[in-house]
Amino acid sequence: MVADTKLYDRLGVSATASAEDIKKAYRKNALKNHPDKNPAGEQKFKEASEAYEILSDPEKRKNYDNYGYDFIMGKAGPAPGPDDFAGAGGNPFAGGGGMPGGFGGFGGGGPGRTFHFSTGGGGGGRGGFGGFSDPKDIFAEFMRGGGAGMGGMGDDDDLFSSFGGGMGGGMPGGFGSSSGGGGSRRSGGTPFGGRRKEPEMETTVVEKPLPVSLQDIFNGATKKLKVQRKTFDAQTGKQSVEDKVLSVPIKRGLKPGSKIKYPDMGDQVEGGTQDLHFIVKEKPDPLFARDGDDIRHSVEIDLKDALCGWSKTVQTIDGKQVSVSSSGPTQPTFEERFPGL
Repeated sequence: MVADTKLYDRLGVSATASAEDIKKAYRKNALKNHPDKNPAGEQKFKEASEAYEILSDPEKRKNYDNYGYDFIMGKAGPAPGPDDFAGAGGNPFAGGGGMPGGFGGFGGGGPGRTFHFSTGGGGGGRGGFGGFSDPKDIFAEFMRGGGAGMGGMGDDDDLFSSFGGGMGGGMPGGFGSSSGGGGSRRSGGTPFGGRRKEPEMETTVVEKPLPVSLQDIFNGATKKLKVQRKTFDAQTGKQSVEDKVLSVPIKRGLKPGSKIKYPDMGDQVEGGTQDLHFIVKEKPDPLFARDGDDIRHSVEIDLKDALCGWSKTVQTIDGKQVSVSSSGPTQPTFEERFPGL
């Protein structure tokens, strides 16, 4: 039995709905209430998109079913202790059941022990790494993932004929990489704005790695990056090089491989301008490791402490002090979880 059905109610489906049913329900709702088509439906569009973001992800859906909307939104008061989750599949943010082993272990010099706590998110956040995405971004990702081509939805199908390979505004799927592939950018207004214009010249994409520390991913940051780009003078046919400083926002909870896109900020070539994409690469951290929406930290103890008991104070990634201890023999794969920290 699920904790509450608020998100299911937004999409008009039951709590036992299949993933396909949830997709169809979201698509129907989005078609009806997208603000570009129906300004009065903007709030319903937002609520449906938030519901889809949670329910379309198996791990997030499981957490919602187990602990409810208020817990996900960070309104449920103090997080339960580790023992409170023993019968409910473990940590609500861990995405899996129970207390998985296999972490830590005895290294070459002695025993080790894994200390595992869930990321909480400060500053009034919604728990874990950040809150809901922008509703239009959720919708755009849904369309790029094949939502525009779902059958069996009736009269609304023709409304998305103007999407082509991607969303309006020039962010289609299927862009090539810096190795020379490319995708065509199409002009035109919103998907609900009527007939699509003729396609423009094919534009390629330049991809650059963007190393980001785990601290910046956890807290959020803005990076100033200096890039060099070639410019092209159509009148003289000559190229030159200019420096450009970009402010790159690092949103809380960005995952490795996420793309931060800058249309028309690559090299200017005859016939068009390349798009510039930064690909997020997570830097190794000496103290912490990311595991989905969780943060892991390993604590080393010697053999005597492992047999007789021990107590340590550990600093979390956001500077909090947490006391961890064991009064008896400690197995190498022992874990302790701290949800909401």
